Amino acid sequence: MAVAVQGAPSKGSREREPRPGLGQRIRLSYQKYWYAYVMIAPVVIVLGVLVGYPLARGVYLTLTNATSLNVGRQIGVRHIPDSYEFVGLHNYADVLWGPGSYDRFWSHFVWTIVWTVVCVALHYSIGLGLALLMNRNLRGRAVYRMLLILPWAVPTFVTVFSWRLMLADGGVVNSALGFLHLPEPSWLSDPLAAKAAAIIVNTWCGVPFMMVSLLGGLQSIPSELYEAAEMDGATPWQRFRHVTLPGLRSVSSTVVLLGVIWTFNQFAVIYLLLGNGAPDAQILVTWAYRLGFGQQPRAYAESATYGVLLLSILVVFTSFYRRWLARNEQANG
Repeated sequence: MAVAVQGAPSKGSREREPRPGLGQRIRLSYQKYWYAYVMIAPVVIVLGVLVGYPLARGVYLTLTNATSLNVGRQIGVRHIPDSYEFVGLHNYADVLWGPGSYDRFWSHFVWTIVWTVVCVALHYSIGLGLALLMNRNLRGRAVYRMLLILPWAVPTFVTVFSWRLMLADGGVVNSALGFLHLPEPSWLSDPLAAKAAAIIVNTWCGVPFMMVSLLGGLQSIPSELYEAAEMDGATPWQRFRHVTLPGLRSVSSTVVLLGVIWTFNQFAVIYLLLGNGAPDAQILVTWAYRLGFGQQPRAYAESATYGVLLLSILVVFTSFYRRWLARNEQANG
């Protein structure tokens, strides 16, 4: 009797087996991890309502000529429908290359870059110095830490309004400068003084976060590294350069990235300190708000265009920054 033996399928037959389609893979994944989809569904819905829809609506408005004069509105029982038109990429071309584009966009873009670089550099350098100081065995260290964290704990609007009172004409700052026979600038109206005032206030608000983050990074560096470096005869500067800074690399990269994003979009400090005044000291985000809500007629389409450009700039910067960090980590082993 002949017995037919069915051998294992050949490699070629296995390669010809059709792969499951996208719909089938999604269905299998849902059947296996349905509980995970159920748990993240509320978050996805909330983000879609609070972030996704406004973002999509803003991108759509950039392709129109919408203003407060041609958008739909309700007046009593009468409804006036939308009358704005689709203009394509005209708003982007007008903002970037149109007449007066330097005064409307590029001057604020340059100031926003300067503002971000100066503020983040001050945040990091002062925060690192205070973290190094707080990492020592000082008497009353807990009290010093609490006092240094207070500017971060106090609500931003309280801090900014306090500084606004101190920087006003006849305030504490100008009174102290007058007592020392120094010039008393108009901090809230003069273009250069307003920029300096904004940097001072934002530095005051942002240093505690850097200090706390870097202090945590310092405390995670093994003390054995410092002991070994000291036994090898390393100077304090060499220990700082070759032990402290490399040990803080991961923390520093994260806090600098967050600092750049927060400072680039720092609306509260500029708006609460300067309001609609000092137009030369307005950064892109406050200038976009001014176009959309601080003037008549309100230029909704132009304001939305600024918002999309801001998002694009930050996405590009974050992408290059992360790639640069990854390249440096590979180079350093």
